[in-house]
Amino acid sequence: MDDPSVALPGGADPAERTRVLRRAHTAFTQDGLVEAPVRAVIANSWRRCARARVGPECTPRVDLAEAELRSYRAQHPLARVMPVFRDLVGAFAAHGAHLLAVCDARGSLLWVEGETATLRRAEGLGFVPGARWAEAAMGTNAPGTAVAVGQPVQVFGAEHFSRPVHPWTCAAAPVRDPRTGRLLGAVDITGGDSLAHPHSLAFVQAVARAAEAQLALLDPFPQGAGDTLGSLGRDEALLVGGDGARIRLGRRHSEIMALLAHHPGGLSGEELAIALYEDESVSPVTLRAEMSRLRGLLGSRAPLSRPYRTAAPLEADFTVVTRNLAAGAVSAALHHYAGPLLPGSTAPGIVRLRRRIEDQARAAVIARADVGLLTDWVCAPWGADDAAVWRALAAALPPEGRPAALARIRALDSELGTAGPHPTAASASVPVPGAEPPTVRRESARPGRATYPQPARS
Repeated sequence: MDDPSVALPGGADPAERTRVLRRAHTAFTQDGLVEAPVRAVIANSWRRCARARVGPECTPRVDLAEAELRSYRAQHPLARVMPVFRDLVGAFAAHGAHLLAVCDARGSLLWVEGETATLRRAEGLGFVPGARWAEAAMGTNAPGTAVAVGQPVQVFGAEHFSRPVHPWTCAAAPVRDPRTGRLLGAVDITGGDSLAHPHSLAFVQAVARAAEAQLALLDPFPQGAGDTLGSLGRDEALLVGGDGARIRLGRRHSEIMALLAHHPGGLSGEELAIALYEDESVSPVTLRAEMSRLRGLLGSRAPLSRPYRTAAPLEADFTVVTRNLAAGAVSAALHHYAGPLLPGSTAPGIVRLRRRIEDQARAAVIARADVGLLTDWVCAPWGADDAAVWRALAAALPPEGRPAALARIRALDSELGTAGPHPTAASASVPVPGAEPPTVRRESARPGRATYPQPARS
């Protein structure tokens, strides 16, 4: 049986396969039909492209200018393993019609290297550092799809959603932080039909694993590193210790640790209780019992008392987001924004903090008016019903690209607050040619619980 992860089955004729795939691509882009021999991984990607309103003639945008790109990739974790990529892939690419490419977790290309003539061909296609090759921007492609699904992907010829990319074949594998499991980006090999081979997919997977191993060896537990708290886009926070320990917290304990991370100076028992409990008559004994259970779970990492505070500096993912937003680094902020803070929590302090972070991120995305960032937001589970960002996206798109966004805005307005966050005062005034006046949603319409898939338990 042929391996479904491999683009070209053993013994298949590349030219014939190309003809069949082009017919299938036309059938899907014209009629929405998926025909054999389109693999499931490609069919699923095409469907995501269609939902994201990606056109089959799409071309990439450069969203990281040279100065911003230099600064961004210098501080990116994958910069530390570029020597590994170059040692393993660079020589192979330099002596053939292939390219080494590395992208971040949003699908923006950070490095593209290889033989000069091949680089020139790629430049004509827009496959250059700083360009956006996320699936939501450029359709099915190995680096963009690998970071979208978090799995290695091989894409052959007309399996690419964008027709201009059909002459190319690529294989990419995601690279993760070995300490936290967080997606950092992907390493990719791009070239001709010869890459449609099982060995190229296995090779790029091995390169990604080598990079992860090198990251672990370089700094397994950074000097002076404290604990980190992952609480965005998940109802149960993940506490990762500076020594590599990983602790899944229950919902109430997640709320406590998030609040203490937000208040490094500490909170009194009364302040913490007010932030945790909707019922203000909750007895102090209830809070003390929760803290006792938390001490039993965390041991030496447990919060201290009088006032309640973390035992050591605690870096939360949401503080990374707010710090980047404050510095105007919107792309970097969205790289870390995995969704609303503890979305199922109804604790008053968490609800206030969640809305503040979400509103700051939304306002920054709207103010940047970048089609790629706006598209990422509305294609994310938490942004699908965000009328404010849909309006900004419609305003940023060229006229021929607006109809789908305007249709979505009309649909959201007709629901009159039955789904999604309301437009903020700052964003509701975004002018959209051809759009109806915005409908302001009431705060009470926001759901109190998560409405999108939670991260897998680890």
